[in-house]
Amino acid sequence: MIPVPEKRVAEFEEKAFGMFIHYGLYSQLGEGEWIKHFENIPDGEYNKLFETFDPSGFDARAIARLAKRAGMKYITLTTRHHEGFSLYDTCGLSDFDAPHAPNCRRDLIREFVDGCNEEGITPMFYHTTLDWHQKSFNGDFPAYLQYLRDSVEVLCTNYGKIGGLWFDGNWSKPDADWEEDKLYAVIRRHQPDAIIVNNTGLEARGRTGNKEIDSVTYEQGRPEPMNREGMSKYVAAEMCYTMNDHWGIGKLDLNYKSLPSLIETLCACRKAGANLLLNVGPAADGSILPIQQCLLSGMGDWINNFGACIYKAKPCDVKGEGKDFALRDNDKLYLFLHDLTTAGKGAVRTFNNVCGKAESIKYTDNNEKLDFTQENKQLCVNTPSFPYGTNGVVRVAEVKLSV
Repeated sequence: MIPVPEKRVAEFEEKAFGMFIHYGLYSQLGEGEWIKHFENIPDGEYNKLFETFDPSGFDARAIARLAKRAGMKYITLTTRHHEGFSLYDTCGLSDFDAPHAPNCRRDLIREFVDGCNEEGITPMFYHTTLDWHQKSFNGDFPAYLQYLRDSVEVLCTNYGKIGGLWFDGNWSKPDADWEEDKLYAVIRRHQPDAIIVNNTGLEARGRTGNKEIDSVTYEQGRPEPMNREGMSKYVAAEMCYTMNDHWGIGKLDLNYKSLPSLIETLCACRKAGANLLLNVGPAADGSILPIQQCLLSGMGDWINNFGACIYKAKPCDVKGEGKDFALRDNDKLYLFLHDLTTAGKGAVRTFNNVCGKAESIKYTDNNEKLDFTQENKQLCVNTPSFPYGTNGVVRVAEVKLSV
């Protein structure tokens, strides 16, 4: 038996598409978020970035508007990454935070939450569990874990209702006792409806963990449909994904995914019932790069014209050919059709295991009615390509079923 998802998990699944933001001191160097580690930058030298951190271009509400334009329903922002620098007021736990940075003096997480709320976007917090700055991480680990819990309690009590917390770094000490029960108890006490995620990393995609975890992660890899049969709890899935090769800004990383690739990736995630958490790496001043803005706007154009069904429609047993697949929302079936430009006008696409009689089929972008035949559970649809002057990469057809 498959368990029924808790309300917060069901709502998280229906958000479908979110923005990931990696922003910190490393953004000033423009060589990725792990630059301190890979270049072995000494603490004294790296910590000078604290003195020059100036987020003058960080406009939280503008970022939330961009996410909304892209069709995203939530944003997960790095409140603290592995470098140990916090974008929020740690309330005396550390001076290594944005409000103490001489060229900042701002609580960027307060601004972030306010900006999201103003635009109807759900704010979520990334928080590292691996810390290169805090000496107790490799010295007095129990003391470090208390520091971590106290930090998370600040986030859970000072910013109103939040959508969830997204942890990352337990993989750095695989044999350690991270006292996860204590950490998650802090969240459940103050934010009972928050989604809890703990990234299992590149080597353990899709792995479940502590009973409080609400979603598994697929970092930089296409998700597979989850087998929830016999699970004690329904767990969601989310794939986090970069636009190029880095999470933090890489000024010379020009290896951006194409817009068609990103559209197909979003579709592939929804085919597996997973959310897509698509990353942006702001510039040193906190502004979003123009190329990232353009790609996100393109994603929004696709959703508005073709893919509005991605939020509510769920994976089903209907099987398409090749990359084609179907999602279902009650008495409606949505057929996701790939490579129509090469198929030619009037190509027939076949879908099997269709339960219910098809009454009508139309394209979602222009309501064009499609010819079809159905024999038992096999549905054959005549699928004209895109009209001249258009190409949405993946075209969606809506099937009205009599159930």
